[in-house]
Amino acid sequence: QTMPDGKVYVFGGMSCMAAACFTNPADVIKTRLQIHGELSTAKRLTLWETLGLMVRQEGMRSFYKGLTASLLREGSYSTIRMGGYENIKTYFSNNGNSEMPLLSKILAGATSGAVGAAIANPTDLIKVRMQAARGVRYNSIAEAFVSIVRKEGWRGLYKGVGPTTQRACLLTASQLPSYDTFKHWVLREGWMSEGRPLHFTASMVAGLACAITTSPVDNVKTRVMNQPIDAAGKGTLYRNSWDCAVKTARAEGLLGLYKGFIPQWLRIGPHTIVTFIVFEQLRKLAGMAPV
Repeated sequence: QTMPDGKVYVFGGMSCMAAACFTNPADVIKTRLQIHGELSTAKRLTLWETLGLMVRQEGMRSFYKGLTASLLREGSYSTIRMGGYENIKTYFSNNGNSEMPLLSKILAGATSGAVGAAIANPTDLIKVRMQAARGVRYNSIAEAFVSIVRKEGWRGLYKGVGPTTQRACLLTASQLPSYDTFKHWVLREGWMSEGRPLHFTASMVAGLACAITTSPVDNVKTRVMNQPIDAAGKGTLYRNSWDCAVKTARAEGLLGLYKGFIPQWLRIGPHTIVTFIVFEQLRKLAGMAPV
């Protein structure tokens, strides 16, 4: 099988950037819910309570906090994971995408997701901090980079890289293979034909799979990245992602790891739908075969 065209990288990044513009409000709400009542048994805010507080205290613009960092993240991380998935798949099979074993697709997704997340961690870190801040923490991405390096050192840009990479492994290993496999299964069964209705349906399945598998790790990632730091630039609440997961479960119960699940689903579901519909249309316009 020939290696996929390099345009698949560009189209992957473009489609995820388009999705980020649409889903940023849900991403901000999810982040706020994940850090609310951190390591305490305080009453959890509901989705509607969080939304109301944001509107009253910060205005409607708060829903688009961190958008520039989010776009930069998608333009790097998702460009690598979306394009890398198809390239890595070619090493596992010689008889086409539709015949490839599910395990091979999962391995391809986990690998491309991990590489993309590890490289793009600084943009994810800045996005989380911008979205979590109730005031203005950084005026721009450039200011954020400079501030983090000055206060926390260059290693500070890679704070939370462990849970970020773990989340990306799970996300890409569940999102792309589930879309790929479900779509081709429906086509083989003859229930639907290639087109936007099928892309929408397969995207919904992939989005749900993503939300279920990544929510606990996403929660840990947010908390590790957003925790206070001491004079040496080290986190004051958690030593690492495992420490965060254990402390969260002890203080808030296992369901504490699923804090913010509804907005996580409301974000990743539409994000996945927009991503794949745009991705498939860009491929069609360029004369490339569908996923």
